[in-house]
Amino acid sequence: MSLWAIVPVKPLKRGKSRLASVLSEEERTALNQSLLIHTIKTLCNVPEIDKVLVVSRDPYALAIAREYDARTVLEDGSPELNTALRRASMVAKAYQANEVLVIPADLPLIKPNDIENFISCSGEPPEIIIAPDRRNDGTNALLINPTGLIEFKYGKGSFDVHLAAAQKVNAHVEVIKNIVFGLDLDLPEDLEYLRQIEANSENKIRQLLEEK
Repeated sequence: MSLWAIVPVKPLKRGKSRLASVLSEEERTALNQSLLIHTIKTLCNVPEIDKVLVVSRDPYALAIAREYDARTVLEDGSPELNTALRRASMVAKAYQANEVLVIPADLPLIKPNDIENFISCSGEPPEIIIAPDRRNDGTNALLINPTGLIEFKYGKGSFDVHLAAAQKVNAHVEVIKNIVFGLDLDLPEDLEYLRQIEANSENKIRQLLEEK
């Protein structure tokens, strides 16, 4: 069996436009680059993942991906996420990938063990393992086994749409709901929520140190 992780990435200078009210263009670009590197490094440290594949129309994002040993697919034509993911999935399948895991590049809390736990829910095909965003609207992690089992339907309400697609092909469905996969950075309130989590973590560390 072979599992590839696919990471779709918007142009680093244009991504996260909905954060423009709280971050400058330079800050958003730096955030996007940091998140991309974090995501690739996280996935590359998961033994179950054979290869990481980054798909983007941003040559700079792809150059960064290659620096961290990821394969790349240059998105061409009219930019459309589902089309880009379908093309990337076909590339993975051509290299004998039996399963694909789609992870966006804006999940700041994920660590290798989180990905390992997610993958460990996998059993026998046909199946999908899916994690929604914290609003139960979008899809923040999607494992498809076998590759090509369902069409990608990212966009508003994609969580329910992907569930319906899995039901149509009689696939086993495993839903993973937690804040690690649920928190993506799309809106200013997402950034504030992340800061609150980080502050709480720092306070807990201080408390542990004081107890010693």
